[in-house]
Amino acid sequence: MAVIIVGTLDTKGEEIGFARDVIESQGADVHVVDTGVVGEPAFEPDTSADEVADAADTTLDQLREAGDRGAAMEAMGEGAATIVRRLHEADRLDGVLGLGGSGNTSVATTAMRALPVGVPKLMVSTVASGDVEPYVGATDVTMMYSVADIEGINQLTQRVISNAALAMVGMATTDPGVETEDRPTVAITMFGVTTPCVKTAREYLQEQGYETIVFHATGAGGQAMEDLIRQGLVDGVLDVTTTEWADELVGGVLNAGPGRLDAAAETGTPQVVSTGALDMVNFGPRDTVPDEFDERTFHVHNPEVTLMRTTPEENAELGRIIGEKLSRASGPTALFLPLEGVSALDTDGEPFRDPEADAALFDALRASADGVELVEREATINDEAFALAMAERLDEYIRDGA
Repeated sequence: MAVIIVGTLDTKGEEIGFARDVIESQGADVHVVDTGVVGEPAFEPDTSADEVADAADTTLDQLREAGDRGAAMEAMGEGAATIVRRLHEADRLDGVLGLGGSGNTSVATTAMRALPVGVPKLMVSTVASGDVEPYVGATDVTMMYSVADIEGINQLTQRVISNAALAMVGMATTDPGVETEDRPTVAITMFGVTTPCVKTAREYLQEQGYETIVFHATGAGGQAMEDLIRQGLVDGVLDVTTTEWADELVGGVLNAGPGRLDAAAETGTPQVVSTGALDMVNFGPRDTVPDEFDERTFHVHNPEVTLMRTTPEENAELGRIIGEKLSRASGPTALFLPLEGVSALDTDGEPFRDPEADAALFDALRASADGVELVEREATINDEAFALAMAERLDEYIRDGA
């Protein structure tokens, strides 16, 4: 078992050395990657800071002479990412541990995010009790709050760092002792307002022998799914809930970026796509919604989540964007349109029911989705027959390509 520790040996050498000793006491090998820029390392690392800088196409002298801490951290993060990727590809990495404040948290988690999902990643950080999205992103980085600053070994830091080191040993154990079944994997996107559809489709696919992974379409969920598709870990995509594009277009808080819907198209992964929750844009509490939207239709989902109905104009643009992205797909692709409503709130008697807006979405999709199998049903997205039809079509795509 090999654990990599990423840290600044010029400022956190004592603490990193302590973590190394705890891990080695459990019989694991440790490889220390030094990301310090300012001073000399407290002990000799396995990968020096000079090597990390070189991996980022620069030198320590250049970084020191520039005197730009932000640029130096960015370069060392890039270099550390290259180093850990190389170690992983050489089968010399079973987990990564990081220790530090905001600077090394940025550097170490940059390296961690360069590794595939499933590789253990644990960051002990002074900033772990705040907003960790910039450090975690759409990956499985685990953040652990250090409670006290990581400055010297005392009764508190000793306990915290020991816990982290032992946790990393546990996570990096190569044989978890649990048998897993090798089955084709389907990624599915879901929102609360598309849950009945996903539940029906997921149960059907599992009955056909698939493993299903459901992603909550909250921005990070869509990003995580796109990453897994690119890593080749997904055999098919049931993209029921494309709502993240509404947030990307209009300015909501749950956008997944402009690359959403690209991975399956680029890799040729079979996909069945629908229009789930494109009737809504997500914001936080009602008083956080920008004033420019005051005249719009809202639904307060809970005190922390406010939903805003998309307009016909926005739906037309969403249809154009999604249709064009699907048209670039190199693998089998079907687009399913639920003509009676795209979410639980877009049905008769519900606050977001707007046939005009839905028609604008569907018309734009029909016009822009060239070369895509188009299936239209007089149903809502959560109708059982609609969900089963999507799941059955994806199953056919995957089996035809097997």
